[in-house]
Amino acid sequence: MTAPTHDLLETAKRVRRHIVTATTAAKSGHPSSSLSAVEIGTALYFGGFLRYDPKRPDWPDRDRLILSKGHAAPLLYALLAESGFISLDEIDTLRRFGSRLEGHPNMKRVPGVEASTGSLGQGLSVGIGHALAAKLDGRSSRVYVIQGDGETQEGQVWEAMMFAGVHAVDNLTLIIDRNGYQQTGAVSEIQPLDPLVEKLEAFGWDTIEIDGHNMDEVTKALEWCPGSVGQPQAIVANTRKGRGVDFLEEQGNWHGKPLAQDDLAQALADIERGLR
Repeated sequence: MTAPTHDLLETAKRVRRHIVTATTAAKSGHPSSSLSAVEIGTALYFGGFLRYDPKRPDWPDRDRLILSKGHAAPLLYALLAESGFISLDEIDTLRRFGSRLEGHPNMKRVPGVEASTGSLGQGLSVGIGHALAAKLDGRSSRVYVIQGDGETQEGQVWEAMMFAGVHAVDNLTLIIDRNGYQQTGAVSEIQPLDPLVEKLEAFGWDTIEIDGHNMDEVTKALEWCPGSVGQPQAIVANTRKGRGVDFLEEQGNWHGKPLAQDDLAQALADIERGLR
């Protein structure tokens, strides 16, 4: 049963607060890239879609989330803390010397991290491996991959898309966080992806497009995924980089740039007010 939308939105606020406070304390990180995927991550972990047990992070029948856009690690750490894999206090150790919470997720150090990502364009291939392994083992596990639109330009991604479609990897869901920006500018100006939905469908993916910040649309899309038999699923989630903090939204020059301490209070106030 899907969690009530109000509860998910309140959890999303907490996740956003963790992201901005941790990256500001670290004076390092990618808050804007993390903020764009908050509704997606929150729905997966707390909407009744991702099957996991924080007391048994290696539970064989768990579902998997692969964060291909590994620079959005503050989002993943916030989700892992809220779901009990790590403590809430640990979030503020982000990028500190000796901390487990590195700038990109390390599966050997942090429980709940399914893949060490950061070299972009590789997460979907990893996800296909997990999904096929589950099928070979006769398990009902599902695999979700969150991928940025900038990394979607990479050749390895399209090879993986072809493979998953041809081999009907239907326990695999790709969620493209389409926030419109990559490190050096707008995706549309550097290497346009359109017509993205039609390309995915041509590669054999059952595909839908949603507003990635509308929690109802996100949860309905995730409810739809298991019913797609014989095809991998792709959710193209249209999002806004920096969403939830007004002065960050859709600002391409904020990639990999934390908030100044003086800006934190305003950011937290924006988050508390909620999306508009």
